[in-house]
Amino acid sequence: MTSPIRTERHDDVLVIVSNNPPVNALGAAVRSGLEAGIKEGVADASIKAMVIRCDGRTFFAGADITEFGKPMQGPGLGTVIDMIEASDKPVVAAIHGTALGGGCEVTLGCHYRVAVPSAKIGTPEVKLGLLPGAGGTQRIPRIAGVKLALQMTATGDPISAKAAHEAGLIDRIVGEDSLEADAIAFAREVADTRPLPRASEKTAAADPAAVEEFKKANARKFRGFDAPAANIRCVEASTTGTFADGIAIERDEFMKLMMGTQSAAQRYMFFAERQAAKVDDIPADTQLRKIAKVGVVGAGTMGGGISMNFLSAGIPVTIVETAQEALDRGVGVIRKNYENSAKKGRFTQEKVEAMMGILIPTLDLNDLADCDLIIEAIYENMDVKKELFGKLDGIAKQGAILASNTSYLNVNEMADVTSRPGDVIGMHFFSPANVMKLLEVVRGAKTAPDVLATVMALAKPIGKVAVVSGVCPGFIGNRMLSQRGGPANTMLMQGVPPERIDKALTDFGMPMGVYQMSDLAGVDIGWHRDPNRIETIRDALAAKGRWGQKTKKGWYDYDENRNPSPSPEVAEIIEEFRSKSNQARRDYTDDEIIGALLYPMVNEGAKILDEGMAQRASDIDVVWIYGYGWPVYRGGPMFWANTVGLDKVVAGLEKNGVPVAPLLKRKAEAGEKF
Repeated sequence: MTSPIRTERHDDVLVIVSNNPPVNALGAAVRSGLEAGIKEGVADASIKAMVIRCDGRTFFAGADITEFGKPMQGPGLGTVIDMIEASDKPVVAAIHGTALGGGCEVTLGCHYRVAVPSAKIGTPEVKLGLLPGAGGTQRIPRIAGVKLALQMTATGDPISAKAAHEAGLIDRIVGEDSLEADAIAFAREVADTRPLPRASEKTAAADPAAVEEFKKANARKFRGFDAPAANIRCVEASTTGTFADGIAIERDEFMKLMMGTQSAAQRYMFFAERQAAKVDDIPADTQLRKIAKVGVVGAGTMGGGISMNFLSAGIPVTIVETAQEALDRGVGVIRKNYENSAKKGRFTQEKVEAMMGILIPTLDLNDLADCDLIIEAIYENMDVKKELFGKLDGIAKQGAILASNTSYLNVNEMADVTSRPGDVIGMHFFSPANVMKLLEVVRGAKTAPDVLATVMALAKPIGKVAVVSGVCPGFIGNRMLSQRGGPANTMLMQGVPPERIDKALTDFGMPMGVYQMSDLAGVDIGWHRDPNRIETIRDALAAKGRWGQKTKKGWYDYDENRNPSPSPEVAEIIEEFRSKSNQARRDYTDDEIIGALLYPMVNEGAKILDEGMAQRASDIDVVWIYGYGWPVYRGGPMFWANTVGLDKVVAGLEKNGVPVAPLLKRKAEAGEKF
């Protein structure tokens, strides 16, 4: 087998080149080749310096994640990096694309680093629940200081070549089109420099203030995660002992994370997200329809947010409303959102004007005639939507895709009022649509394969993670979410206050609880508006004007900063209903609250799988991670159920009188997992 590493002699400089597409991952063959290349350069008396570079679009972009959890083949990455650093001849890393994870650590083991201006360098391991395990937590602070090391390792966000150069991680910025020649020239400049700068021989200055400031600034972001704290501990260790001491601590922390449930969950989600993009019964080479212009019907919160996704990707949008005031308001909100982003440095003002310049507002549906994709984002009413689809059928050009942003309604019914049901599909964006990453793509009974393939492929350029759902009430996410309300209200009737129920969920890692979410959405949504008809607790709250955050009172009372506090009035209303319900009081532990709320969701997920409404269990998990804020370190509800034990989930459902889904029961009895 040919090695992915080759060496090229340039007089007195040996260039070690990796060609391991697509991202030059540091698999066993690459590590072995690097080891052989360094040995060759060290042993050859005519070689004065070495350069490590990569073919293709990027420098080493990380470890080979498929090797995780398997027996090590070939030399370990840490061993190879130590060998590079120990070389008695200068080794220069020539960086283009991204030097990430193990790739970044390779550069840190080199004596010098040069990079093209567009390059980025980073250690994203924390996003897989891990840390840089080949000396990264020890070398970065020794080269560039504790502050940058904390930022790079504990957040996982890469930095630009310019920022790395300013911090001392990069020694020189070189020409975008002359990387190899400039790196060789640099290697000759430093060929006779002694002693060689070795990161392991440097000292890292302690900076307790920077550590505390970093922890405080990221407390909310890091809440519940194990890996950021482990990265911080390792960086701190670089300032208190020898390099060998720090490496020992790094190794110990790495192994604890690698063997833990959180990293397993985060690595699972890494693959699950990529798997979700694949539709099992559609060939990968299916010819896609061209989407050069998009129409959006409705300029409200959802329509405006949906439009922004396409405008940000440079795709022109025609947005339609029924009244000029509503249209002006919608366009104004889009501009305001973009300008707020520009103030934060995310866009230039020129970019804002360019995006607004490809937005065409109109009151005439006929202006959608030249659009390749038309998405309706109007009132959630089947009759209204069917009427609109009938009109669009007569307006849209042949081959145009007609999509509904419905969160619950039957896409097949909408398709059937058209003469082209194969062109109709559901595109369920989540609110706020310009921020939330999930896109539930609802495949109708007659949706054409190329329509589905086109919409799935379109998700990536507009910054979305797409998951296919079949047609059923609520699709995947909302169908499962609907299973939570009943058990929550049962617990209210058994004397468990709403704040206790919500706290169990937020302690579990959810961004908000059942009643906090109700207050955010609006307690009055779907209310019959008759203050004299009070059949539920929600009716009673709505009748008293307790509509949620917008009225500063709902299930909770809210201060001027929208901070919630338990409401005595709500407690009285609940107790009034409870006393009439003849329900006995019951104490619940936090674990019992979680089981009562989440096991029925897992149960519904099993039904969704059994009915073929989701392709795979991991797709369900992607929906919940990206659409509902399920904590990624728990891997989504189906993965979490595996970690709990499906037999325990079944027992919990049976204890609470919930009929168990046949698929869940079969898997539990067979000792299987989702």
